[in-house]
Amino acid sequence: VKYAVDSVREDRQGSEEGRKLPRFIQSTLRRDKHQQFHRTVTLKRNTRKSSNSKSYSIMVFCPFTISTAETGVIERFGKFNRLAKPGLGFLICGAEELAGRLSFRVQQLDVRLETKTMDNVFVTAVVSIQFQVLEEKAWNAFYALTDPRRQITAHVYDVLRAEIPNLELDALFEAKEELAQTVKAALAQTMTQYGYQIMQALITDLDPDQRVKNAMNEINSSKRLKFAVAERAEGEKILKVKSAEAEAEAKYLSGVGVAKQRKAIVDGLKSSIVDFTDGVKGSTSKDTLDLLLLTQYFDCIKDVGSDRKCKTTFVPASKPRSSEPMSTTSTSRWSSTPSR
Repeated sequence: VKYAVDSVREDRQGSEEGRKLPRFIQSTLRRDKHQQFHRTVTLKRNTRKSSNSKSYSIMVFCPFTISTAETGVIERFGKFNRLAKPGLGFLICGAEELAGRLSFRVQQLDVRLETKTMDNVFVTAVVSIQFQVLEEKAWNAFYALTDPRRQITAHVYDVLRAEIPNLELDALFEAKEELAQTVKAALAQTMTQYGYQIMQALITDLDPDQRVKNAMNEINSSKRLKFAVAERAEGEKILKVKSAEAEAEAKYLSGVGVAKQRKAIVDGLKSSIVDFTDGVKGSTSKDTLDLLLLTQYFDCIKDVGSDRKCKTTFVPASKPRSSEPMSTTSTSRWSSTPSR
């Protein structure tokens, strides 16, 4: 209203001055002032309405879930904001995002590399690295390293290719535990600052070239064969010695038996000669010996004839003369027919 009154006053003052102007100019000026007045009143009314109304803001949340033994990394406008715990969580859509997840489970990385030993034998080694993310250093584990697995692999390569060339092939198999401890110590010293704990470093396989393995098997086989031959020869030696000892003992006992047998025969002959000489008058010791020899001769012929395996028999061809030796005849079986 005040503005309207002021406008009227200005119109009155301007009318006196405007009377000096032509009429069409005065009408144009009045029309412009009235239009400006109406625009000003309308603007002030709208301003009062807007000042009395309340303002509201709307925010949209997006749900997400984190599994057990994991944590989520949340960023707001590209900047780290917080770590999300396992369970249900919410993000401000358009402002926040789930940049990634970290698992607190024990993970395993198998590294295979080829290197050579001191005696110039190429060996393929397989190393299993077991590692875990430290919960208190989750920020370092996510942001400090671009690819943790590749960096762990590089450290394993560096350690083993510095240690294995100092060992020969046979010593390498014996030093597996020492090499594993060396790898673990080197990785633990480096990776702890990045939020990773090295649980174990295990050398699970050492595989030389196939030709080297065949040669090693041949050497081992030759050693075992040599040992087997030596043991076999020692066994044969013992067998022969024992056999010779047994044979010597048997011959000794046989000799003792023969000696006793002959002594008994001589004693028997002695008693027979004495008895025969005393019982037959006019007989001499020579007659007694001839009779005993003839008796033994017939006993020998009887034993030879009764043996199934006997094929040759010696018999006198005729009555031997005093100047002619006894002749013999060979037959396929026992025969007493004299040859003429």
